[in-house]
Formats: sequence, C-alpha cells, structure tokens
Amino acid sequence: MSLQSQIERLRRCEIITEAEVRDLCSKAREILADESNVQSVFTPVTVCGDIHGQFYDLRELFTVGGEAPSTNYMFLGDFVDRGFYSVETFLLLLALKVRYPDRVHLIRGNHESRQITQVYGFYDECLRKYGCTNVWRYCTEVFDYISLSALVDGKAFCVHGGLSPSINTLDQVRTIDRKQEVPHEGAMCDLLWSDPDNIDGWGVSPRGAGFLFGHDVVKVFNEVNSVSFIARAHQLVMEGYKCMFDDTCVTVWSAPNYCYRCGNVASILEIDENLEKKFLIVNAAPQETRGVPAKRPALEYFL
Repeated sequence: MSLQSQIERLRRCEIITEAEVRDLCSKAREILADESNVQSVFTPVTVCGDIHGQFYDLRELFTVGGEAPSTNYMFLGDFVDRGFYSVETFLLLLALKVRYPDRVHLIRGNHESRQITQVYGFYDECLRKYGCTNVWRYCTEVFDYISLSALVDGKAFCVHGGLSPSINTLDQVRTIDRKQEVPHEGAMCDLLWSDPDNIDGWGVSPRGAGFLFGHDVVKVFNEVNSVSFIARAHQLVMEGYKCMFDDTCVTVWSAPNYCYRCGNVASILEIDENLEKKFLIVNAAPQETRGVPAKRPALEYFL
C-alpha cells in the first residue's frame, strides 16, 4: 500500500496494518535521525500544542488551520495518551511527516516515553487494537528520534515544556544525546517537563520532574540566545492559549474539551514572516462526527 493510501485511511480514523506501521516507523526514524535537537523552521508556520490522542479534534484543527502540506505545521509533542485514538493520531502525524518532511515538524513531549505511555493509555490501546505490543514498540522507538525543540527564523524557540537550569545556550541543547528514553532529571527531562510561573528564578515543579521558571529566567535566556519569544505547550489552558512575561513566553494548548470533560477550547498559533503571532481557536469536534471508542482509557492524571 502506498504512503498516500495509508494517509487517506488514517484520515478516516482507520488503523493500518502492523507491517505498514513497522515500515512507516523505519522510514520516519531515517528522516528524524538527520534532524538537529534544535530544528531550523521557517515562517510562516502554524504551531500546535498537545493533541493527546483526540483524533477527531485533530481533524477539526486541520479544518481551522488548513491541511498539510498547504500549511507548514509544527506539533509540540504529547501526541498520545488519554484520548481514545492515540494510535491513529500518532500514525497520521508520522505519515504526514514522512510524506512532507519539510512541511510537518514534530517535537517530542513528555508523553513520548515508554514509561509514561504504559500508564496513561497508549500501550493499552496498541495492545487492544493490534493484539500485541509490537506497534507500541515500533512507535516508542520512533519517540527516541524526535527532535527536542525548534527555532523559527532564528528568533522563536519552540519546545514542549520549557527551560532548564542546566541550559544557558541553544548550543547546549544541540549537544544532548536525545536517542534515549526520557531521563528522570537533567537537561533533556527539563525541556519536556518544565513550566513557566510567576516566580523569581527557579522553583520546584509540582509535577515531580522539570522545574518552574520565572520571567527573569526567560529574559536572560532570550537575551543570551537572541530569541524574541518562547512557544511551548504542556499545560492545559481553558482559553486555549496563554501569554506570559510581556509576551515573551506563550503556551499553546490544542486538545479541546481535554479528556472529553474539561470544557476548554483549544488553539493553534500562526507565526507570520514578521514573527507576528495570531492564535486561532479550535473547538471540540461535534459529538455526531466522532466514532465510538472500544474502551475508556485512564483519565485520572491531569497535569
């Protein structure tokens, strides 16, 4: 089956075969292996936050933002877990990445992890839909190759979580060996787990991983690296997005009605050639357009 045929099936929320997943993941690893820890991405680009397996809401996102490759997309991780369709969501994004590698950019989130996905749904979903764990294994091998961040026009730093006390410069991000399971501490962990907060300096994160970081930390990081602003995801925002620290740190959240019960709207962030930011609101897909999931995943963890 051709890649385009697989994309069309996945767009209909139909799973592809285990053999097709294996081959797709192999091709994806080859492409991702050549990307830097700090991908260079050029405007205009549309930045998307957490998706969390909410496939029908991802389709709504494409309705609002445009289809790839017409729109240049960056997804800031947490493609899987909690939603009912993590398999179809991740495989569609991966197939689009392989088909249009210069128009679809993937960044790793804290849920792109073997340990996390065994707790919050993706592992169980793979087992349920394929009858074995091979597809989970193929996908988690790809996770290790996904880039840690991106730099848009050399001026906008895009990452899933946030900053790290171990990192002062983007060159330090570039030297990280990312081809591994997400560590429990250190620079790579912090990039995927940290959050901005209204504090001075660094603080202890309630998540148990990463750090809280304040306006002063962002100011120094942006000045040292000649960055205008940081775009990140990782935190549920009821309004879909949040701008902090005089617009130098913005959060993009792209899973509407998170876990099918939070009542939030979502957003995507368009960055134009002048680095101007425009947030577009994405509402949850209407109930009548959704399929019926086979089983409810675990929903108890919300951070």
